[in-house]
Amino acid sequence: MRVIIANQHTESIMGLRTAAEYLEGLRDGRTIYFRGERVPDLMEHPELRAGAEHTALDYHLAEDEAHRDLFTAICPETGERVSRYFIPPANTEDLLQRREMIETSTREGSGVVLLIKEIGTDALFSLRLVARQIDEKYGTGYLDRVKNYHAECRDRDLSMAVAQTDAKGDRSRLPSQQTHPDYYVRIVERQPDGIVVRGAKAHTTGTAFVDEVVVLPTRAISEEDQDYAVSFAVPVNTPGVRLIASPFGFSGESAYHHPVSSKHHLVETLTVFDDVFVPNERVFLAGEWDFAGVLANAFVEFHRFTAVSYKPPLLDLFIGAASLIAVYNGVEKASHIRDKATRLITYTETVRALTRAAAMDCKVVDGIAVPDTLTTNIAKYHFANNYHEAVRDVQDIAGALLVTGPSEADWHNEETRGDLERYLGGRKGVPTMHRMKAINLIRDLTASDFGGYHELLAIHAEGSLEAQKITIFRGYDLLRCMDVAKKAAGIE
Repeated sequence: MRVIIANQHTESIMGLRTAAEYLEGLRDGRTIYFRGERVPDLMEHPELRAGAEHTALDYHLAEDEAHRDLFTAICPETGERVSRYFIPPANTEDLLQRREMIETSTREGSGVVLLIKEIGTDALFSLRLVARQIDEKYGTGYLDRVKNYHAECRDRDLSMAVAQTDAKGDRSRLPSQQTHPDYYVRIVERQPDGIVVRGAKAHTTGTAFVDEVVVLPTRAISEEDQDYAVSFAVPVNTPGVRLIASPFGFSGESAYHHPVSSKHHLVETLTVFDDVFVPNERVFLAGEWDFAGVLANAFVEFHRFTAVSYKPPLLDLFIGAASLIAVYNGVEKASHIRDKATRLITYTETVRALTRAAAMDCKVVDGIAVPDTLTTNIAKYHFANNYHEAVRDVQDIAGALLVTGPSEADWHNEETRGDLERYLGGRKGVPTMHRMKAINLIRDLTASDFGGYHELLAIHAEGSLEAQKITIFRGYDLLRCMDVAKKAAGIE
């Protein structure tokens, strides 16, 4: 049974939504700016619409009989079929299934993650774990609020973005020491029925294409900065919320030149909170400063597992595209080509194996399975630290036509098409256009605006290389290894 529920912002539907319902729900008067202009309706904007239709894959997969059992499940609390993302993982099997969902949806998106439920539910799981701790120390009622909000998102099949990274200003200074006090999102007023917040979050992925934005702290803080210890959730079209969308990562509308990015891309936003009122029931942290860092780290434990789950499909595409162009160029048997392909395979399968291992070694806290932190961070570090070398190998196999090839217009020009067909062919029997399409795929993935976007994401998304190194070093049991060394050395 489908029940229409009205609230102050939108009409929503109880239970699983269709892709069409999801897309229509984005026409809710939200405030978006793109390339210097206000966008009144993102579904009428060619670049933003392409991004929305990409993220709608989440809903298409839930409708598709071939994927329905993977992407949906019967909710144990309500008995209704819901998106499986909203069901907290209870064990290794659940984490592996979650990994499979993320990898499958990213593969369907030609190597581009969807990230409209994965990241939001990462936040919900971490909020549930930390809210219990806050309640136990301070007697707050955050856990019930989180559970109620979780149920609302699940039952209405909502999409969510997570805004965590503050603008930060001068990184050497604490939030309250900045040139102006709003470089970090903060509470500026406390009212009986809620709080008023101000500030901005940077690098918020997919905000333009979701129903809700969940705000989390970005770092540990001191008591003097307690107003910056804040977590909440609001609909994206809430008054005072402004989205300033980045244009980077979209290379163009031509399916010839940009076979992936013309159809599949994400959009990041600077998400501004200009004196936004948040009702109490949607506030999950409000001044409990000693839990800001705890919540930030708890989210990372889940989200880096999501991150390393969506990396392998892109790397599979690297392997496939490099192998394809090697065959089309007639060099697939060359030893250096096989060496590079083997390196790509080893890199990809190491990331995939470490992701599975993180699920295998999970710990269960309050009924929620948390992926092994050490293994997850090693997987993320291995991916990020080797990504540019993988790009180099793919580009080396492909050749210089990646950036010196003709334009699509030259293929449509009768005066030049014959020259292109005659001189740009490769292996006998392979149509010239097939070779050029393979080259264009590699260009889109590695040598375009979209490719550059992915190179930066590899380094900075889900935390920097240094953040992973710190977590790995702090989390490893060095004393155990020192004891092994002492025993081997005969030291009492």
